[in-house]
Amino acid sequence: MAAAQGTRASGSATGQPLAGARFNNDVVGFPQNEESIDVCRTNPKVVLGGTNDYRGLLDPQGNFTGWHFSNDGGRTLTNEGLLPPVPVAGAELASQGDPIDVIGRGCRLYAAGLNFNAFDTAAGQSAIGVNRTTPGRLAACPGGSDASCWPTRRAVAVNEAGHFLDKPWMDVGVSGDAGEVVWVVYTDFDCPNPDCSPPFTNQIKAVRCDARLTSCTAPILISGAQNSLQFGDVTIGPDGRVYVTWEEDNDLANNFEPPERMRFWLRVAEPGSTTFGPLRRVANEPLNLGIADLHANDFRVATYPKNTVAMVRGRPRVFVVWDGCRARTFGDTVCEEPAIKLRYSDDAGVTWSRTQVLSVRGDNYFPTIDTDPDTGRVAVAWYTTRFDPIFHNRQDVELVSLNTVTGKVARRQRVTPLSNDPEADPLLGGTFIGDYFEVAANNGTGYVHFNANYVSIRLLGEGFPIPQQDNFLIRRPL
Repeated sequence: MAAAQGTRASGSATGQPLAGARFNNDVVGFPQNEESIDVCRTNPKVVLGGTNDYRGLLDPQGNFTGWHFSNDGGRTLTNEGLLPPVPVAGAELASQGDPIDVIGRGCRLYAAGLNFNAFDTAAGQSAIGVNRTTPGRLAACPGGSDASCWPTRRAVAVNEAGHFLDKPWMDVGVSGDAGEVVWVVYTDFDCPNPDCSPPFTNQIKAVRCDARLTSCTAPILISGAQNSLQFGDVTIGPDGRVYVTWEEDNDLANNFEPPERMRFWLRVAEPGSTTFGPLRRVANEPLNLGIADLHANDFRVATYPKNTVAMVRGRPRVFVVWDGCRARTFGDTVCEEPAIKLRYSDDAGVTWSRTQVLSVRGDNYFPTIDTDPDTGRVAVAWYTTRFDPIFHNRQDVELVSLNTVTGKVARRQRVTPLSNDPEADPLLGGTFIGDYFEVAANNGTGYVHFNANYVSIRLLGEGFPIPQQDNFLIRRPL
């Protein structure tokens, strides 16, 4: 892909109204989804996003993890491309999606994701890759998958034989005497079948690296003796502690078949430490989204608990959000009216608040949460169908600000004035929109990076301009 210097991050080939700014320069009409986003705290002009970018189908190296960079606060797209491969044992593994983008001190840019070779479970064929660069380099580099855009590339975890690494998440921040560090959590699947199809068991593991990615720990087992679990999340709190959450399918005998009856867990490491405290149960979710289909949509859904930490009355408070169905029907395989739920703890997970429901009406899924380091406000966003009251099919993005003392919604905004039809993409149809999207909070503003089908493009230059899946970036005051 060529660089997109100074490209407007909005617009439409056919002039239809848009609900936000398109944050890519895709002219071939391929999908982008599973959005990540972050903003530099000291210079909010620096914005970095990530996607699963299907323009990887045209990349000679087969890289699929997209990066999208702006140096004017997200108003325009300065440059974009695909993460290059990471070196593993003398070979190179292409980037394969599940993007996570984080900005550290001094506006240092980090992008992480999966790197693998066609789901080959031989040793060294699956890795979690972390990449590091600077705003100046991203602005000036050729874009595409040119290795000069991301000069520091490292596989922070590599699979053993018969294993596959998946679902990473990352945070960068200051943690006690360790200074600024990079924490990455991921799922390690133990696969008896060569294609890693069920049945399998899996564990949550974590790695800590220094800010320069020159030194990393060995993988740290987080989930203990638990099995059948995934979707780890990690936050380095303003108190320097490291907070890791994940979901457990406690019906292991069914191996992800319904009913799953999920539980969510937390472990906390003290500032500077790589030793985690005891397992703390966050909540039970008897009606999780995993495996069940939404009653009015075809794309994959999964309950993915997310966390953030805010200082409340001088103490760190960890917030956890997730989505759960209000009813599961037809043999527990259909999810109806999922809601966004929240709990918080002031004592590192020993005790928890009652569960609060943040959403209202419709189907609500894929919650994302972040704390504004400047104001201490907590932002939560999710997809909702409540503005399609008859069919619960078309999708919008809702953004709320929390009263951090009560945990209740203080402000509610519909981010997307135009509802999206998530089935409109010509390649993916309604089968996949990612497993998540992300909100970043900074200096009183929420930056929401999501996908929709607002822009019509001729697919590979053929036929008529038709709606297709893109990543969009919208900013809203919190």
